Amino acid sequence: MLQVYDLRCEYKVNPIGIDVKKPRISWKIKADSRNVMQKNYQIQVAEDQAFSTILWDSGEVLSDQSNHIVLDEIKLVSRHRYYFRVRIKTQHSGETDWSETGYFEMGLLRSSEWEGDWIAPPTSINGEPCPKFAHSFSIHSKVKKARVYATALGLYELTLNGERVGNDYFTPGWTSYSSRLQYQTYDVTELLKPGENEWTAILGNGWYKGNLGWEDNNNIYGDRLAILAQLHIELEDGTEVTVKTSNDWKVTNSPIVMSEIYHGEIYDARIKDSNWENVEVIQKSKEILVAQENEPVRKIESLKPVKLIETPNGETVLDFGQNMVGWVACEIEGRKGQEVEIRHAEVLDRDGNFYTANLRKAKQTNRYILNGNGKECFEPHFTFQGFRYIQLIGFTKEQIDIKNFRGIVLHSDMEITGDFQCSDSLINQLQHNILWGLKGNFLDVPTDCPQRDERLGWTGDAQMFIRTASYLANIGPFFTKWLRDLKAEQGEDGGVPFVVPNVLGGSGDDRKPFSSAAWGDAAVICPWTVYIAYGDKRILEEQYESMKAWISYIKSQGDDPYLWNTGFHFGDWLALDSKPDSYIGATDRSYIATAFYAYSTSLVKKTAKILGQAEDYAYYQDLERAIIEALLNEFVTPNGRLAVPTQTGQILALMFNLIEGKGKDRAVEKLSELLKESDDHLTTGFVGTPYLNHVLTENGMNDTAYRLLFQKDYPSWLYQVTKGATTIWEHWDGIKEDGTFWSDDMNSFNHYAYGAIGDWLYRKVAGIELNEEDPGFKQFIIKPYIGDGLEWAEAKFESMYGLIRSYWNIDALGNTSLEVTVPANTTAIVSLIGANKNKVKENGSKLEMAEGVMDVTQKSNTVDISIASGNYTFTY
Repeated sequence: MLQVYDLRCEYKVNPIGIDVKKPRISWKIKADSRNVMQKNYQIQVAEDQAFSTILWDSGEVLSDQSNHIVLDEIKLVSRHRYYFRVRIKTQHSGETDWSETGYFEMGLLRSSEWEGDWIAPPTSINGEPCPKFAHSFSIHSKVKKARVYATALGLYELTLNGERVGNDYFTPGWTSYSSRLQYQTYDVTELLKPGENEWTAILGNGWYKGNLGWEDNNNIYGDRLAILAQLHIELEDGTEVTVKTSNDWKVTNSPIVMSEIYHGEIYDARIKDSNWENVEVIQKSKEILVAQENEPVRKIESLKPVKLIETPNGETVLDFGQNMVGWVACEIEGRKGQEVEIRHAEVLDRDGNFYTANLRKAKQTNRYILNGNGKECFEPHFTFQGFRYIQLIGFTKEQIDIKNFRGIVLHSDMEITGDFQCSDSLINQLQHNILWGLKGNFLDVPTDCPQRDERLGWTGDAQMFIRTASYLANIGPFFTKWLRDLKAEQGEDGGVPFVVPNVLGGSGDDRKPFSSAAWGDAAVICPWTVYIAYGDKRILEEQYESMKAWISYIKSQGDDPYLWNTGFHFGDWLALDSKPDSYIGATDRSYIATAFYAYSTSLVKKTAKILGQAEDYAYYQDLERAIIEALLNEFVTPNGRLAVPTQTGQILALMFNLIEGKGKDRAVEKLSELLKESDDHLTTGFVGTPYLNHVLTENGMNDTAYRLLFQKDYPSWLYQVTKGATTIWEHWDGIKEDGTFWSDDMNSFNHYAYGAIGDWLYRKVAGIELNEEDPGFKQFIIKPYIGDGLEWAEAKFESMYGLIRSYWNIDALGNTSLEVTVPANTTAIVSLIGANKNKVKENGSKLEMAEGVMDVTQKSNTVDISIASGNYTFTY
């Protein structure tokens, strides 16, 4: 069997409403034999699904590329659907049939094509309650095709003839609203009917007009809610009809009396549509409109409560068994005017009572007022909560049945691509927690936490976790969108805000919400990671000027262009080696800043080479050398000792290759000493933790890395697990040994930064490692570092080329087996540490006899085996 499958356009399956003028397509190859490489491909693009009218035919192209092939020879037209198919030939002259047909559909490519008006409610209906718009229209025959294009100032929800339009939530998403505003496209063909039709829209404050940050800031982007939408209808008789927002729409108050992202919603089911008023047409630019870029937020799964609790304080609480993000859907029957309330919390206190102090000012409360007409169903519209527990207030005992409550999990609808399992149940729970940290915080932007009065796109958290995230899910579109906002928010001097989109204010230079080391470096680290993880060269092209601007910003700081020793920095945030209850760790902040300056410069240097910018490459190469030289002069003694005596200090020097020779040896030795002093426990914060185990494994201390992983007392990753965590905590001791809390003011129990250990689980324990020289896992490495404490480990990763799998097992006699899956059209190098090539067998045969084994070399105690695609089992 040889087959082309899983056709994608811009990472997505059959997207509609895109505005990429030169879209890229990708495909995978399925084969039932080893050593299958694509030699040629042919792509056809057609007007119709039968390919009777072919717009473009690539002909046979001699290439092994099947990822991000640019369609740059077709002039694309707005609102038009294009069908495409692919067939390939292999190096063995095998040829596939045409693939199943894929398609992509264009949105509105020019602002002039927006025929609708921005319409707003009168100022008396502008946020509380949420305004509801309505418009009736008639169509005279059966509908052949219909599309809605819509956006809003605020959040919006549409219905046609009483049916919700689409399954996307929190639309139009959160972007840098002053310069970029997304619109969405919906196929509504099945929602329309001949005759009278009713179109409605409800708006919520959301991120645009609502409360953001921790200082009660409102109306950050504007003080008027508004909607812009148009409906294009093609009828069976050939007629085309356009319905659009205009001054003939009406507006009234909806039953959503109050809606805020932090505080929740109040819904009064007694309110009926009445007192309709005229809308107001307002002026707002349409030039900033862009099509939906990432996967929208959707309902992903539903959780049932696991138990009903009566707390010592007499509170009625439901436990969902999982710290989650979304909302609770409730069914209830009662009298008219009865008011019920659902409050949300992540944890119970040590006495078992409902705990909300860590929410700060966020109320996280939904209230519902019954209409009394039988069974009623309630769930919010424009808010979300981070919670495991809910408190029920105002319910009678008869109304409380756990079957009537469901936890609805919402997040950006990314394809989950990774799975890690091993022989230790606590490590498996840790992996579970890491994944749920991603689910909880990848809600349109990469938030720091999903529950308190914050939920902002912190740049540092994003760059620290992105490499782990790239294994867990396909985050290409997610970060493409967010990085465009980072670029839009970047200062003229190249500075990068602490949060993107930027909603923080400040006073004085030290409080300026811009440009902390390791935070602003997201401008460089994130696009680079998307490139190496997905082979996405376009993101480097898009972000190149932003990446360079960040380096220029750093270079312009202070008197020394090669040291970054000015400005405010978060440092090794929440590290444990500083004063008790301090936020900032002990590692010298100027050292951290300069280390990241060197690292980001090295990535911009690599990017310049990839993009063919020879002069830039030479410039950044020289700059990197100068930065490292300045760092060594400032922070390393003549005897080669790093004068930054912390775990994070040694980690950064080793991870970023800042020291060589004797200095490197001394850093490794010092890191070992520091770990022994802490009884093999980490003291690192946000900056050092993501790299800690990588540095240990790569510098001959893999057994120490495993000991750190398996520690169960504070501070450690598994300490949280032993305390019942189902997501990653913000603090190593968010809950202390005695059950008390680290603090009330900053103590999230769903904060993914420390989940970056997942990267080490995939790349070192399972051994699935990409090759930067051939990115996107076109050519990759399987090199598991096996350590004491595990009998087996398995990782599966759905790459852009197909499934990659690594599974190792040690039997009772100490023999090791390694099972590997390499997708068609890729190759891999399998590195067996501690093996002898004369004793290694593949499926019981000598390596030289095994089909698909292309080369075998012995390097010290490691056997490197170059293999083609297929499934392999090595024993040694």
